[in-house]
Amino acid sequence: MLAHAAGPSSDLQADLRQVLVRDLKFSAGELAELERGRTAKHVLSATASGEVGVAGGVRVHATKEKFVDAYRDIRRFKQGPDVLEVGRFHDPPQFDDLASLTVAHEDVDLRDCKVGDCDIRLPADVIARFQREVDWRRPDADAQAARLFKHVLLDEVAAYVSGSASRILQYDDDKRPVRPVDDFAGLLKNSPYLDAILPGLGAHFDRFPNRRLVGADDFLYWSKEKFGLTPFISVTHVVLVPNGPHQYVAATRDVYSTRYVDASLSLAVASDSTSDSGSFYLVYVNRSRANALKGAFSKLRRSIVERRARGSLEENLKNVKRRLEEN
Repeated sequence: MLAHAAGPSSDLQADLRQVLVRDLKFSAGELAELERGRTAKHVLSATASGEVGVAGGVRVHATKEKFVDAYRDIRRFKQGPDVLEVGRFHDPPQFDDLASLTVAHEDVDLRDCKVGDCDIRLPADVIARFQREVDWRRPDADAQAARLFKHVLLDEVAAYVSGSASRILQYDDDKRPVRPVDDFAGLLKNSPYLDAILPGLGAHFDRFPNRRLVGADDFLYWSKEKFGLTPFISVTHVVLVPNGPHQYVAATRDVYSTRYVDASLSLAVASDSTSDSGSFYLVYVNRSRANALKGAFSKLRRSIVERRARGSLEENLKNVKRRLEEN
């Protein structure tokens, strides 16, 4: 009688189920779909203008350790039709880490770049460097610009991993400046589920590299991906952390992006099934902010982006499930 009064048993770990219901707003129907082996997904309420969030999950017939091992091999893990190139940074980062990144004219067009009107996200002092250090009259001007861009990217990564104050704090490519560090701080403040899943995870990102979780495995990677009319190049920080005997956490934050994204924060939780030691639940949540989702027509843009985000989330979850179950 007591068991019946408490409701049917769940195949989800109790602490994960609590976060899904309380913080990520999974409905009873979505939880049921998840436990039946189907993909569950929904849009999260925005905490600020220009923000989009999605959450979803799927049951995978493999071990969570297999998921973590696959994630560490980021080049293979990120493979997909929209991912053009991927590379992982050494610790400490080196210029050669960017050797396989192609920076073509259509990726980064800096010939007419100026403060308030530039093709990609850059601060004012770096915009000035491209006009000062690249001889745009030469036939190899685009190659010069590509090399300088890689040096700028490496400087940003080196500053990030060392905790240096020389990080990029503001993008001055548009009429309205964007402060990605402030946008990320807003995402972090409004994502309490990070510390609900793993206490100290928020501080790990907020104070990196000066305050790190015990047992955390950190690495950074760069990628070039298709989105919209032109591709974007970004740098992402990944942290992988075991969380007790039944759970592994993989979280990421956007360090730099040439287009579209001002700040991004994601959390993936691999949590053992309570009934099957050979299965786990993969739950993924992402919040991102983009200046393009503010102002005129923002509602229309948001609906388009949210629809794409839901579709992309479902596709990615299914792809991860398929890869882990096939190999």
